Amino acid sequence: MIEVNHDKLEQQMQQVARLLAGAEQVAALTGAGISVDSGIPDFRGAQGLWTKYDPMEYASIQAFRRDPAKVWRMLLELDELVRGAEPNPAHQALARLEELGRLGMVITQNIDGLHQAAGSRRVVELHGSGRRLICQNCGRSPRRAEVFFDPLPPLCACGGVLKPDVVFFGEMLPMAAVEQALEAARTCQVMLVVGTSALVAPASQLPLLAKQSGATVVEVNLEPTALTGEVADYSLVGGASQVLPRLAELVAGLLEG
Repeated sequence: MIEVNHDKLEQQMQQVARLLAGAEQVAALTGAGISVDSGIPDFRGAQGLWTKYDPMEYASIQAFRRDPAKVWRMLLELDELVRGAEPNPAHQALARLEELGRLGMVITQNIDGLHQAAGSRRVVELHGSGRRLICQNCGRSPRRAEVFFDPLPPLCACGGVLKPDVVFFGEMLPMAAVEQALEAARTCQVMLVVGTSALVAPASQLPLLAKQSGATVVEVNLEPTALTGEVADYSLVGGASQVLPRLAELVAGLLEG
């Protein structure tokens, strides 16, 4: 982790706040890093789920179809983390920016539903939501309260196997979500990229598309990423739970002033 220069960070945040206050179209792209302070570890990090479970053995659609009960045991461990999590100040700051009229869309790679829980209304979920289930047979999406998880796998009323409405490895992303995200990247004037390494397509293409379309790209991350020094116009080095609330506060001050 690189050392944070707080004076430089504050100066950069003031510059970015002026951009946000003056922009008409702003989009945010978020990844696992924004939810770490809510108690959800980055899957790929040192304490992540993929250090314990081989993703190809547990998180591919082929693995799910082969042995859904085995995959569901891993999913329920993940479910405990996600269902107990609450939005943190970073999620709340993005919701505040939307309330201030300075954030038109949150595009997230996360499946935890914390943006909506924080109050964000326009959220595009590229990888689906772990809070929804979908039947692999009839396509029905029952409420969790209607579902029995003992024995595994949980079954729909039709007898089909239920799966979380998330994108497994080997599955296509929801096209409607991808199209909305691409349109936001093409039309925004500022794109905030928060807590993502920007390595996994198609999310990794969005900041580049925004940049090519004339937007200012602002990344918020504790570590350098593939965007740093190449695509990002501003790299705000710090935790999302510290940087985003301060940005929202500065924007609110500029709008009120």
